[in-house]
Amino acid sequence: MAALAPLPPLPAQFKSIQHHLRTAQEHDKRDPVVAYYCRLYAMQTGMKIDSKTPECRKFLSKLMDQLEALKKQLGDNEAITQEIVGCAHLENYALKMFLYADNEDRAGRFHKNMIKSFYTASLLIDVITVFGELTDENVKHRKYARWKATYIHNCLKNGETPQAGPVGIEEDNDVEENEDAGAASLPTQPTQPSSSSTYDPSNMPSGNYTGIQIPPGAHAPANTPAEVPHSTGVASNTIQPTQQTIPAIDPALFNTISQGDIRLTPEDFARAQKYCKYAGSALQYEDVSTAVQNLQKALKLLTTGRE
Repeated sequence: MAALAPLPPLPAQFKSIQHHLRTAQEHDKRDPVVAYYCRLYAMQTGMKIDSKTPECRKFLSKLMDQLEALKKQLGDNEAITQEIVGCAHLENYALKMFLYADNEDRAGRFHKNMIKSFYTASLLIDVITVFGELTDENVKHRKYARWKATYIHNCLKNGETPQAGPVGIEEDNDVEENEDAGAASLPTQPTQPSSSSTYDPSNMPSGNYTGIQIPPGAHAPANTPAEVPHSTGVASNTIQPTQQTIPAIDPALFNTISQGDIRLTPEDFARAQKYCKYAGSALQYEDVSTAVQNLQKALKLLTTGRE
């Protein structure tokens, strides 16, 4: 991807979007779609903050130039041309980061890369708001991830051992107020964790994270955005297909004719659409199991009115 023209110095008024812009820069090569939407979020937020001051107008103008250049480069990408695909891409990417950091946390492996993954996940959930209001699940994920990043960072800074796994979040604890602490002293590019930090999606715990609901289709693909390295071995030029366990399909779903007395609500259609969205995004990561599970859930909902 062609390099983007640099931005002028960030006006003080835009301090709240500096980490989103940094995240965009970090993803220019790794995931241009994520980089595009991070800049779009920064643009929309900046316009609301100050679009009249000369330095702010100049900055936003240059940021708009970057957005137009990215959109031109990514013009044939469905995640840019179709909002539902773009939203699913961002949600899955943010959740993949969240799950990597959460697994490291639960295993008691505290390091800067894990802290950065928690914090970046929270920033990407901010970015999802370019598509509309966040779901309750995303709001809880964002609060927990940002709080965890701040908590673990402060513990390590003070020479204390963080408590692994979910611990109660005080409802009156203003996580947003401390967001800089979660990003302080973090590498501008993620460091490579040790081999003991390799993420295995098969070990993903089910259930809640202090009330955080993991949405359907949330199984993380094998490679996380934190770039956890594969185990080293003999180099091979042949790409081996990944063996996957396909879930059993309910035979009743082969009869796709819905019963005449089924009355689907707008909420039912929205949930079915979300299952299909997660399935499509899972296929982008070649996660067949998650795709099949979510398509089954959508089909069951649409044909029976029940999940």
